[in-house]
Amino acid sequence: MTPRVMGIVNVTPDSFSDGGRLASVEAAVAHGLALAGQGADILDIGGESTRPGADPVDAAEEIARTAPVIAGLRAAWDGPISIDTMKPAVARAAVAAGATMWNDVAALTWSPDALETAADLGCDVVLMHMKGEPRTMQDAPHYDDVLSEVSDWLAARADAAMAAGVSRDRIWLDPGIGFGKTVDHNLVLTARLDALLGAGFPVLYGASRKRMIQSIDPAATDPADRLGGSLALALQAARNGAAIIRVHDVRETVQALAVQAALTEAGPAAARPGPG
Repeated sequence: MTPRVMGIVNVTPDSFSDGGRLASVEAAVAHGLALAGQGADILDIGGESTRPGADPVDAAEEIARTAPVIAGLRAAWDGPISIDTMKPAVARAAVAAGATMWNDVAALTWSPDALETAADLGCDVVLMHMKGEPRTMQDAPHYDDVLSEVSDWLAARADAAMAAGVSRDRIWLDPGIGFGKTVDHNLVLTARLDALLGAGFPVLYGASRKRMIQSIDPAATDPADRLGGSLALALQAARNGAAIIRVHDVRETVQALAVQAALTEAGPAAARPGPG
């Protein structure tokens, strides 16, 4: 099955790829609607950068950045909207404004009331793996077995969410590409993404424009120059069972996934003998 595409709408001044570009509510809403027009199935709104070394943002500021954008998008679009935040207060404000998914890079560990809030909200919840926190996560991350450690940790977080009252069919898992991982860790998780499916939850994958691409192609110093690598990672994730691909470049990703799906469909047909 072709995965759904989640379009990124960052309303932050310091995100690694597009920080500061969407400085007004109007610009952010227009960008989100443009991504929807390009084929985004879901829009993910973020008001706090989680790039390596990023400084935290208080909840009031994050709400002021994101809630009006979500409300503006909801007034013009009826598709799923996600809030990318670690903070329960921000998630509450986002759902009140029209969000239907909480995308949490901390997997409901940032606050003692995160699990309870997720259960109360009743929205979909993405549980992402992150080793450490944004300011320190890339300080020599180490795993004995990255695949089993990430898989086991995410399964435990899913169990904690269900124990708190989150419905099983509302839970998504995300391996957290680039969040407390080396390039090799990221490549292993991408190549073996199907291992996460063993927990029985759909998987969200996000590697769009990330620094791992520059590590492979040193010339790609500008995140905007990492489209080729982003598409390669997205296609591999799709082949390995990802249900959602989170990206900056929606139109190109939608096209690449459509061509891959057509090739997959043509494979069995091409193998069948012709008439006679």
